[in-house]
Amino acid sequence: MEEKENPGIIGVDEAGRGPLAGPVFAAAVYLRGEIDFKDKVKDSKKLTAKRREEIYLKIISSPEIKWAYSFSVVETIDRINILEATKRAMERAIKKLDLDLPVVIDGNFRLNISLNQKSIPGADRDILECSLASIISKVKRDKYMEKKDKIYPLYLFSKHKGYGTKKHREMIEKYGPCSLHRRSFRLLP
Repeated sequence: MEEKENPGIIGVDEAGRGPLAGPVFAAAVYLRGEIDFKDKVKDSKKLTAKRREEIYLKIISSPEIKWAYSFSVVETIDRINILEATKRAMERAIKKLDLDLPVVIDGNFRLNISLNQKSIPGADRDILECSLASIISKVKRDKYMEKKDKIYPLYLFSKHKGYGTKKHREMIEKYGPCSLHRRSFRLLP
């Protein structure tokens, strides 16, 4: 009997669980075949912004990669907490792919999906699909925060993307929080 080829997995990761402002983004990725740039792919946190953008453009134009993303807005994060908001974004991204494949999640939690799933902390370093999902989520979130910088220029979102840098905290202290700030997070020390 001939062995059936492994149909692959869906890799899932997020960007934006830690910032003080902005949504949390998640991406789901299915790799249909080989890609010629896989040796350049790493966890998004280990890449420069320029390198992430270069790889992101290759990802979204590759016929071998099927991907989807979603996000949970600040109001959802404040209402149900960041972990639950992250899970919802991941579940929506997976649903958009519309594939019946096992899911590998970068993290240590389970999702409310009917597909087989495995949670692996650090999967964005070790599993290509999760690394690709990491890059998509990070680039999508960064672009979102750069657009919001034009609406809220006082907070310098294009520089820190909502993370709790010293300068960002100074701006919150000086101007108070804006509608992008997560009220359920400790905004000031």
